[in-house]
Amino acid sequence: MRVVIAPDKFKGTLSAAEAAAAMGEGVLAVYPDAEVTAVPVADGGEGTLDAALIAGAEPRTARVRGPLGREVTAVWALSGDTALIETARASGLTLLDPTPGTALAATSYGSGQLISEALDAGARTIILGIGGSAMTDGGSGALTALGLKILDDAGAPVPPGGAGLAQAASLDVAGLDPRLAGVDLRIAADVRNPLLGPEGTVAVFSGQKGADSATQAVLEEALGNWAGLLKSATGVDVDIPGAGAAGGFPSGFLAFTGASLNPGFELLSAFTGLDVALTRCDLVLTGEGSLDEQSRYGKAPLEVAARARDAGIPVVAVAGRITLTPDQLQEYGIVAAVSLLDVVQRPQDAMDQAAKYVAWATRQALEGA
Repeated sequence: MRVVIAPDKFKGTLSAAEAAAAMGEGVLAVYPDAEVTAVPVADGGEGTLDAALIAGAEPRTARVRGPLGREVTAVWALSGDTALIETARASGLTLLDPTPGTALAATSYGSGQLISEALDAGARTIILGIGGSAMTDGGSGALTALGLKILDDAGAPVPPGGAGLAQAASLDVAGLDPRLAGVDLRIAADVRNPLLGPEGTVAVFSGQKGADSATQAVLEEALGNWAGLLKSATGVDVDIPGAGAAGGFPSGFLAFTGASLNPGFELLSAFTGLDVALTRCDLVLTGEGSLDEQSRYGKAPLEVAARARDAGIPVVAVAGRITLTPDQLQEYGIVAAVSLLDVVQRPQDAMDQAAKYVAWATRQALEGA
């Protein structure tokens, strides 16, 4: 029995790697002679970098500016001439205590420094996982770190952060790193929100970054000004689906580089070798903290299941909770599924002893499959 175990994280309890290890314990309890291959997965958000490192990418470390300017140590990964950067490591929401003030000031500058580090290392392809961001600056901070000058009416640099873009009057591209023209920049962006408007990045996402209604009005006006400047400078309309991901981070790169927006799972599955692993197995296990309606919109576990289904490989799912119906699960080739809530006496047990119960649920799912 050759088994591929490819879960996403169980948010708040287990990383994808920890979940895979616990599932592996459950598999070996049922099939002691199984050949188990763990391929933790992610979709461009938290856990993206960990998945790359587990797949064998080389960790690199850099000191960069955090979202409010204080230096932080950020890890990124390099595999051959492909770099993987999780922008949250430099510009993430976990690096600050969100308030209206931080929502206005947070910058992606450190993420631009990581891109520069990757270019220095010879990367020809850069994959950017942009989930978990603190900023709403349209990628302006990152581009500033890469040499763009954003100037006010007096020709002085505008302050960092989204609010500073309201003062922007011109863009000086003379110092923009020329290596950006020769790199394949792939942005993992599963959300389809535009940059501006009622479905845009400010309206939908800035509240979780500390923005109140007054702050949102400032940021919306600032990003509108930014979009106008980008169009004037490059002819590119950046108010398109997906450009509103991560505080509008893609917008500046769509204007000034050949960056592309890609489903996160597509990028990561190729990088981690999942596609190859699926050609060499008899059974696939996947899962995450919650298999629910949101999982059906490009989340990694159901994407794993769909690929296995298309290859004719049965799938078993283990999750913290499962709200999808059996018929919905079967659509993805899932032949058995068990949630931790099915095997614990108290819901809190699933949080306190997640690894134990993931292994137990895995065993029950396999025995019942």
